[in-house]
This record gives sequence, C-alpha cells and structure tokens, in this order.
Amino acid sequence: MDKYVGKRLDGRYEIREILGEGGMARVYKAFDNQENRMVAIKILKDEFLSNDEFLRRFKNESKAIAMLSHPNIVNVYDVSFGDLIQYIVMEYIEGITLKEYIENEGSLRWKDAVHFTIQILKALQHAHDKGIVHRDVKPQNIMVLADGTIKVTDFGIARFSRSDQRTITDKAIGSVHYISPEQARGEKTDEKTDIYSVGVMLYEMLTGKLPFQAESAVSVAIMQLQRDPQLPTEINASIPLGLEQITMHAMQKSQDKRYQTASEMLCDLGNFRKDPSMSFNYNYFVDDSPTRFVGGLVDTPEENTPKKNTAQKEKSGILPILTGIAIALVLATVVLFGFALFNFLRGGATDNIPTPKFIGQKLEDIKKNEQYEIDFNFKEEWGHNADYAYGIVYEQSIKEGNKVKSDTDITLYISMGPKTKKVNDVTDKTESAAYSELEANGFKVLITEMASDEYEAGHVIRTEPERYTTVAEGATVTIFVSTGKPTVMLDVPNVVGEPVEQAREKLQDLKLLVTVEEVDIAWNQKYQPKGYVISQTPDSTSKKIPEGTEIKLYVSKGTYKADLDIELPENYEKKICTVSLWTDDGRELMTSEKLDFTKVSTYTFKNVVSTSKTAKYVVKITPENEASLDYMFISVNFRASSKAELVSINHYGTGFFNLW
Repeated sequence: MDKYVGKRLDGRYEIREILGEGGMARVYKAFDNQENRMVAIKILKDEFLSNDEFLRRFKNESKAIAMLSHPNIVNVYDVSFGDLIQYIVMEYIEGITLKEYIENEGSLRWKDAVHFTIQILKALQHAHDKGIVHRDVKPQNIMVLADGTIKVTDFGIARFSRSDQRTITDKAIGSVHYISPEQARGEKTDEKTDIYSVGVMLYEMLTGKLPFQAESAVSVAIMQLQRDPQLPTEINASIPLGLEQITMHAMQKSQDKRYQTASEMLCDLGNFRKDPSMSFNYNYFVDDSPTRFVGGLVDTPEENTPKKNTAQKEKSGILPILTGIAIALVLATVVLFGFALFNFLRGGATDNIPTPKFIGQKLEDIKKNEQYEIDFNFKEEWGHNADYAYGIVYEQSIKEGNKVKSDTDITLYISMGPKTKKVNDVTDKTESAAYSELEANGFKVLITEMASDEYEAGHVIRTEPERYTTVAEGATVTIFVSTGKPTVMLDVPNVVGEPVEQAREKLQDLKLLVTVEEVDIAWNQKYQPKGYVISQTPDSTSKKIPEGTEIKLYVSKGTYKADLDIELPENYEKKICTVSLWTDDGRELMTSEKLDFTKVSTYTFKNVVSTSKTAKYVVKITPENEASLDYMFISVNFRASSKAELVSINHYGTGFFNLW
C-alpha cells in the first residue's frame, strides 16, 4: 500500500487515494480539514528529494504559480518544502483529461476544438504575462469539466532534469510528441514554445492523430526538427481552411515565423470563429536552410544534390534578359524626360513647402482647402481608430513640418471610428463559458452577482450592454450571474400553546425548517398538556428571518406523579394536627386526617401530580382548635426520591425539605 494513503500531512491534509502518477510526482486526493474541502496534492517522489537543482526549481516555480489566478488555471492553495517531503496543494477538479476526451471522441468537432483552444490560450497568456512559461503543454495536463470549461494544470514542473547532458531523453522539457524544435535542441524556451505545443494539441483535436509518431522518443524529436506534418485537411476534409492555417502557423519550426504571443493566436481564432469561411495569408513550414540540431542529438548534413549541366540553358536565357534591361532603360528615360517637361511647363514649381498638420482635421475640410489641392496630391486610406471620430485624419504619410516639393503625394489615414462588435448572447450560460466567449470576442468582462427566480445559480441572467448591442471593440461587458432565488424575509409566527403537529405544518408552509425537542415544563412556565408547544426559538418578538431558517419547538412532556413522604417535626409541642399540601401559588392539593404527632413521624401524600420533574410545594401544619399555622416550603425532584427531609422550621416562618 502507498505510504501516504491514510496519513495526514502537517496535521491538516488527510490523504484519501491516489489520483494519478507522473514521472516526477504522484497526485493524491485529500481532504483539507482546515478549509473543509477536497483538494489534490502533488507529492514529489522520494528519489528526487536529493536533486538540489530540481528542488530549487520546484520551490521557486511553485511560489510563482501559486500567484496565478485565472478561471482556466487550476488554483494552487499551498506548498510545502520540508526535508522529507515536497508537495503542492491544488484545487480538486471533477473531470477528465483532454487526452482522455480525445481518445473517447476520436477527432473533435472543429467548434469544440476552437472552444477548448481559446480557453487554453487565455490561461497561457495569463501565465506568460506573469513571466511563467509552462513548457509541458499537452492534453494530459488539461482538465475538461462537465460544462466544457478547461483547466490547465502542472505549471512550471520540469519533466526531464536529472543530468546536465543535453539529450532528448534527459534534458528536454515536455513530452516529446508536443515539444517544440527548440526544446528538442535543448535551447532556451519562451512563450513561443507553449504556442507550438498548443498547435500540436489543436492538430490532434482536429484529426484525432498526432502530427509525428515513431517507435522511440528520439525518432519523434528528429521528426519535430526535420519533417513537416501531413496537412490536417488531408486527414479530415471537413476542417475549414482558415483553422488549418492557424494550426500550421502555430507549428512553424522557426520561432520567428510562429505566433509570437498567445494573444495573437487568440485574435485569429476569434476572427475565424466569427467567420469560419475566412482564410489567412500564412506560408507553411518555409525553411531557408537545412535543419541542424544543436543539442547533441543529430546533425543533418547539407544536401549534396548532383549538379546538372545547365550551360546551354544559361546561354539561351541571356538574350531575353539583355533585351528586357534595354527596354526598361528606355522607359525610365522617357518618364524622367516627361517629368522634367511637366515641371518646366508649370513654371518650374519646385520650391520646397512645409507639410501642414493634417492629423485631427476633417477630411471634408481638407478637400475644401484650395491651397491644399494645389500643393499636394492626396491619397486616402481608411481604417478603424478608437481615438478619432469618423472622417478625422489620424495619421499622415509625411510628418508635419517636413519640407516637400509642390504636388507631392501624401497619404491621409482617415478614421472609420472604433471597430465595433455585437455583444454575444450568453444568457443562461455558465459564468465560465460566458466569460470565455466574451473575452475571446475581444471584450473586457466584469462579473456581478444577483438573485434570480428564473435562472439557476451560476448561470448568466443578462449582460450590460444587452446582447446583440453594437459596441466598440474592447468595450467592457458586465455579466450578471444568478446566485439563485432571492431571499424572502419573514416575521416569526407565534405557535406557543399549539399542538406540535399543527405548529409544524404552519411553519413548514412558510418554508421554515422545524426541529422538535420534548422538555419538562419549568416552574415559571405556563402549563401545557403533553404534545403542546411550551416555547420556541426564535420567538415571535425576534426580527425578520430569511426563508429556510430553522425554528426549534420545545414541546411539553405532560405531567408526573409521585408519592411524597413528609417527615414531621420531632418534639412538636402541638399534639393533634392536620397536614396539608399546597402549590406555591396558593392552591390546596391534599389534606391529611387528624394526626397525633406523639405517635407518627411521617405522612405520605399519595399520587402527587406535577407538570415538571422539579416542583415547589408548601406544607401547612394546623394544630387542632388553634388558628396558628406553621409552614414548610419544599422542593420536589421527581427524578429522584420523593422523601422530604426537614432542614428547619419556624413558627409562622418557613422551613425547607430536600428531596435528593
């Protein structure tokens, strides 16, 4: 059995079971007693505890990823760097890995692949902005939740770091099917490395196949360096061309020809999702020189292509080339002569004039200016600009103040206003799905919670601006998320004195929770028969309470009976007396016959009835033919003996009996 299962870490985390295992660590399901929640704990394997380099990276990077906070990144709650154990405590996710999802589905619908990829890229962009490169992006490290939300895991954990030799089996970081060419060479990696891995995952989602497969990791790495993958549309013809172009652009072997940031790829995916028929002007896998692996794995020699005898072809092509050059010279001479003649006919207007500031002016005002029409030839370029209103010049090809010749061409860049987009309809979608969709469309998103009778908790009620409203690109959209039905506040009804079932029904009709406890009636409470409510908490004098609040009812257990043995005072100077039992509020309960106190020492009152287990009584001693009375006050505990013991007695005073 695993040595951690059933144990408690740091007195807080109860290890329940193993969830999975990787090359460097095992992941366990555990219960956090302090926060009262399930968590996942990744524990570094014992054999790596002595690796100083890995421990350093584990500590530094664990602290860094604990700072990440994004809806598509698994939260890190805690880290521990003990001498005997190193672990990371993470959010526990109910779901399956993207790898399992692909294996179950085969190739995915391209819409699902785009939906997943957008969420992955958002998570990576957040990490890249924090200076963290994942370096092990693969579907095994992506969790898919039941609602389609993506969670990226395992940030910053080096998978291969046992030695300093730069080989694919020991030094490269990441799984070989998803690593970038620069990883395969053992070179420095940056955010473009993660982009390549995302491209491979997108390829796999669309086709159901990996772009490169071989019998060994080294062979796959060589393919990553040297070979181009089969085009996705050759495997699955239903893949749109634009999506294929995005995939292949992300997988360019040269970092410079790849997407430079996750946001660039997100932008293309967002545009594609709006118009799946669009295409992009990307060249696939153009390599200017033979691939050479620098990391010690393989060197690819330059190709020794046999030289063909091309002398005859070269000779036959000289005459057409010379003819073309001659024609070009003649045409240039004609153009220059014509230009000089034109200036001469205009009176030699070659004086330099300063370029005005066109930025900020209306195009119509510029066109109305006759002097501008004489001095310049205007060309118009229209484009979106969020800082300038429609028809206002936001840029000019020649800067203000530069001196130019009269009749110079100047391009004016005129604003079409900001780019606009329609707000997505995300009504009734989950908060995560709505957030991802709006953000992918270029909007900034704010979240506000509110109660709703109509929408389930966690689902979107509406947006502001409203759905389908046309707004500026990049505008802020607030999504209002349901917290469930609104809280109803109620007055507390009074059910004291009612039968318990009647009281329960009345309270439950108001959607209040009811609990019942049977109790004795206290001496200062009004008597209630068995099964009737004596008191309640909270009572009717309390302030309003929310629907669903618990009301506790205290219900009478009824009456009690006992025989009370009254011990009579010794050496009582009065001989013939009667003894009577009274309640402490002045009601006579029982009276004895005449008693000769010289002959009897006790008297028993039979079947004394009480409404509680503890009661107070008064015993009156009345001498024969005398008006004087003696009083004995007693307290009876029906849970114990009913025998009364006299403590003291005073004529016309009070005495006490204990019944313990």
